[in-house]
Amino acid sequence: MNRALMTALAAAALVASGGSTTASASDDPPRTTHGPCQYTQTPDEPAARPVPLPPDPRHTPSHGTVDMAVRTSQGPLPLRLDRAKAPCTVQSFVHLARHWFYDRTVCHRLTAYPTLKVLQCGDPTSTGEGGPGYEYKDELPVDLPPAPSDPTGVRRLYGRGLLAMANAGPNTNGSQFFVVYGDSALRPNYTVFGTVGTAGLETLDKIAAGGIEPTTQDPAPVDGTPVLRTELLSVRPSCRP
Repeated sequence: MNRALMTALAAAALVASGGSTTASASDDPPRTTHGPCQYTQTPDEPAARPVPLPPDPRHTPSHGTVDMAVRTSQGPLPLRLDRAKAPCTVQSFVHLARHWFYDRTVCHRLTAYPTLKVLQCGDPTSTGEGGPGYEYKDELPVDLPPAPSDPTGVRRLYGRGLLAMANAGPNTNGSQFFVVYGDSALRPNYTVFGTVGTAGLETLDKIAAGGIEPTTQDPAPVDGTPVLRTELLSVRPSCRP
């Protein structure tokens, strides 16, 4: 595989696909919250699990961190969410966790490209198409350094240990997220909203070392289902935010 193709694949690999389009149950416009985050229902892509829209106060909390205790079938994956970097994203993530949205969901995607090493989770359907039935705006990073592997300077370094949102295009954040187990080069189109703790990096290294499920079309894939089935058993704030 040539370098140009590898780079193109890496740039496109963190998409959270929308579900198949279906007719809306009502002709009413999608409901949108009235605060600064403007969480908006997606009637054509209903929630994979029932969950209300997140709270959207006028003054969205934008200081401090929220520690999340994440138990997985492969070990702990502690997360620290940063409100200053992405207040709307943190608010949504905590909301979903409090409604047990992430519990008993399987991380459906592992990538092992030279310039893209992530585990993607957050879809109750385990297909890459499921979400919470709403979307919200990007909170894109502005402080990521240029990726050393990209001479054009377009891609940024999503370093080992970062936590970010997958999406299906601008302002389509939902529930799917990815954790970076190895330095990755991406366009800065993905909201960074936290980091993975030391114990979580050990868990990620274990999952990555297990490899990716081969298929009849590709006996040695670099993108696909992890061999080590990784289920999020519970996702909870470990302290009151």
